[in-house]
Amino acid sequence: MNREYHKWLSPALGREMELLVFGHAGIPALAFPTSCGRFFDFENFGMVGAVQGKIERGHLQLFCVDTVDAESWYNRTVIPRARVARHLRYERYLLDEVVPFVRYRNDLPSISAVGCSFGGYHALNLALRNPGIFTRILSMGGAFDPSRFLSGYYDQDCYFNLPTHYMPNMRDGRYLDLYRRNTCILATAVNDMCREVNQQMAHILHGAEIPCRLDVWGDNAGHDWATWQRMMQAYL
Repeated sequence: MNREYHKWLSPALGREMELLVFGHAGIPALAFPTSCGRFFDFENFGMVGAVQGKIERGHLQLFCVDTVDAESWYNRTVIPRARVARHLRYERYLLDEVVPFVRYRNDLPSISAVGCSFGGYHALNLALRNPGIFTRILSMGGAFDPSRFLSGYYDQDCYFNLPTHYMPNMRDGRYLDLYRRNTCILATAVNDMCREVNQQMAHILHGAEIPCRLDVWGDNAGHDWATWQRMMQAYL
């Protein structure tokens, strides 16, 4: 299996950022780890191994990115406005640096966004904000409402980065048309602490006539890597 390590100084973030690429061809998927996770977590916790056959056969190519959650949403040492601003810089890194890198390495026109737990938030939010780029969402145990990190602070940038807030009010026909052509899978579990917010998010999307598959796994599935490995095998 092709495995590549890449690192560069990000102009958007003003620091070095790292990522791993797995595979040589196939559907490109941007993969986000859990909260404050690292670019190597998908490899270390068995997520890459769960789909190794698909990667080796050239059906799937994973681009496992790093996060700056500890500098943004989870950074209690700075004011909430600074946390949101850092998240917006992270989005610029993804759109202006990682997406062109993916397109350089893979000529398929669409990109999937994949994540687990808080990485599910990143995958969903990035794809909903940029539906012309990310045409397929797979969120596993997604935690979609980071407003709890804002200590009551709220502004327009907060609003437009909280999918449970902006999607109920989405009226832009251009976006709605794209959403309805794209694919969204929200996978959660009976013992998942994020099950309720996944059900809420699916209800919001269905209310806007946006196709969304909500799967609630039984069989003692929970909010853990073992469950997410099984979900990777099932959906990617």
